[in-house]
Amino acid sequence: MHDVDLIVTLTGGLAAALVLGYITFKLRLSPIVGYLLAGIAVGPTTPGFTADQNLANQLAEVGVILLMFGVGLQFHLKELLAVKRVALPGALCQFLAATLVGTVIGLVHGWDWQTGLVFGLAIAVASTVVAVRVLSDNGDLHTQTGHIAVGWLVVEDLLTVLVLVMLPVVFGPGEKSLGVVATAVGLAVVKVAVMVALTFVVGERVIPWVLDRAAGTRSRELFTLTVLVVALGIAVTAAKLFDVSMALGAFLAGMVVGRSQFSLRAATEALPMRDAFAVIFFVSVGMLFHPRSLLHSPGLIGATLFVILVVNPLAAGTMVKLLGYPLRAAVSVGVALAQIGEFSFILASAGRSLKLLDDEASNVLIAASIITITLNPVLYRLIGPIETWLKRYFKDPLPVENRVKHDLEEPEETGRHRVVVIGYGPVGKTLTRLLRDNRIDPVVIELNMDTVRRLEGEGVRALYGDAMHREVLEHAGADKAVGLILSSSTMSGGKETIRLAREINPDVFILARTTYLREVCEMRGAGADSVFSGEGEVALAMTESLLNRLGATPDQIDRERARVHAEFSAMTRPADEPVPGTPPSSERADGEASVAAKERPQPVPGPPELSSARRENPLGE
Repeated sequence: MHDVDLIVTLTGGLAAALVLGYITFKLRLSPIVGYLLAGIAVGPTTPGFTADQNLANQLAEVGVILLMFGVGLQFHLKELLAVKRVALPGALCQFLAATLVGTVIGLVHGWDWQTGLVFGLAIAVASTVVAVRVLSDNGDLHTQTGHIAVGWLVVEDLLTVLVLVMLPVVFGPGEKSLGVVATAVGLAVVKVAVMVALTFVVGERVIPWVLDRAAGTRSRELFTLTVLVVALGIAVTAAKLFDVSMALGAFLAGMVVGRSQFSLRAATEALPMRDAFAVIFFVSVGMLFHPRSLLHSPGLIGATLFVILVVNPLAAGTMVKLLGYPLRAAVSVGVALAQIGEFSFILASAGRSLKLLDDEASNVLIAASIITITLNPVLYRLIGPIETWLKRYFKDPLPVENRVKHDLEEPEETGRHRVVVIGYGPVGKTLTRLLRDNRIDPVVIELNMDTVRRLEGEGVRALYGDAMHREVLEHAGADKAVGLILSSSTMSGGKETIRLAREINPDVFILARTTYLREVCEMRGAGADSVFSGEGEVALAMTESLLNRLGATPDQIDRERARVHAEFSAMTRPADEPVPGTPPSSERADGEASVAAKERPQPVPGPPELSSARRENPLGE
C-alpha cells in the first residue's frame, strides 16, 4: 500500500505541477510559481486529491541534494573573481542587512531571537533560478548587470551553504553555553575543512576516473546513473562521516564534477533528473501552505514583502552605486534580487527540522515567495522608468579618471576620422582592431571597468559609462564622429541609444547589431543606417557552407547569397518603403517582365550616401 501511495503522490504532484507550471509559463511568470500553486492544490487545505505529505518530503530531500549538486556544477570561480570587487562586499552587506531587519520583524511579532534569526536568513537570499531566468529573458545575462548579479548570487549561495552547516551546530540539541558553542563551531569548521580537502584532493582524481569509465561504456543510462551516485554518495558521506549537511556534500560534488571535462555532459544528460525532483521539492513546500494564513498574519506578510521588495534591492543597489557602477546597473541588480525562492525554502526546511520555525513562518515565506516571484519579471521591465525617476534626485556622474579627455585633437586637425564603438565583446574587439588598422580612431564605450583600463593601457580611447545617457555619448565625441557602432546584440536600450546619437549628430552613420530578424525594423525605425541580425548572418553563412559542400560555383554562391540577403531585406523593410532597384508595377512592360523580376534576385540595398568629406577620404588616408 505504501508503494501505491508513493506512485499516487508522485503522479498527482507532477501532474498538478505540469498543468499549473504550463499556465504560469504562458503568463510569462516563473514556472516555480506554478509548482508552488500545485503544492497548494494537492495539499490538505484544498478540496480534491490530497498527496501524502511525508512521502513528498522524502522525495523533496532528493530534490534538495540534486539542486545543490546543480549549483556546484554551475559554480565557476572565475565568474566570482571577475566581479569580486562588488559581489563580495555587496552581497555580504545586503545579506546582513536583510537578516538583521528580518530578525527585528520576528522579535516584534513575538518570536524568540533564534526563530527571528532563521526567518531573517531565509528572506535575505534570492532565488538563483528566478534571477537568471529574468536576466536571460531581458537580454541582460551576459552584460555587466548579469555578471554582477550572478556573482552576487554565487556569494549568497556560499553564505547559505555556510549557514546550513552552522545551524545544527549552534541550534541543535544539547547544552548551548558559549564555550560549548565555540567548541562545536570549531569542530564543525575542522570537519568541513577535512571534508573539502578530501573531496577536492581525492575526488578530483577518483571522480573523473569513474566518469571516464562510465563514458567509455557509451551508455547514457550508465553515465547518468554514475553522476547520480556521485552526487548522492558524497552527500550521504558528508552527513554520516563528517556530520555536516547533505546539501554541502552535494554542492562540493557538483564543484568537482564541474571542474572536470565531463561537466557539460553531466549538465545535459544527468540533471534532467534533478529538475524532476526539484519540482517535487517545490510541490512539497506548497503543500505546507495554509491560505488562511493570509488572513491570520497580514501584517507579518506585509513586513516580509517590505524586506524582500524594498530592503534587499535598496541595500544591493546602494552598494553597487557606492562601488562606482552606473545607476542603471545598480537598479537592475537590485530589482533582480527582489525575490526569494529555493534557498529560502531549504533554510526554512532546516529551521523546521530544528524546531525553530513553525507553520506560521513557513506560510509567510511561501506566500512571500509566490508574490515576489510573480512580481519580479514585471518589476524588471520597469527598470527604465525607475532609473529616470531616480535621476531627478541622484546624479550619475562619470568617473573622472575614465573620461575621454577633450584636449585630444579634433578629427579635422588630425585628418583621421572618429568612430564610436559601444561594447567591447568579440565583435567590438574585432571592429576596433580593424578601425585602427585603417587609421580610423575608435572610441570605445564599455561598462566593464577592467576592460576600460586595459584599453587605455593599450593606447585606445575608452570610456566607462552607459551609452544610453546623452552625456556619455557627448564625452565620447559622438558629435564629431563619422560612425557609431552598437556591437552587442543583447544591449538593453539600443533603440534609445540610436535616437540619442542621431539627435547629437544627424549625419553620423550608425551600424547596429541585433539577435533577431524581427528587431531589425525597429532599429532602423529608431535611426540606424545598417542593422545586422544574428539570425540572418548565420543563415547566410550556413547557406554558403552548404553550397560549397554541394560543389556550387562561386557565381552560384554569390547569386544565392544575394537572393537570401534580398529576402531578409524584404522581411525587415517597412511596408511603405520601396525595394531599391525595383520599378513600380505600373512601369513594368508586361506580365513576362513581372515574372522575370520575381525570379531575378533583388539588388542588395547599399548604405546611405556619405557626406562629401567622407566620400573624398572614407578611411582617413
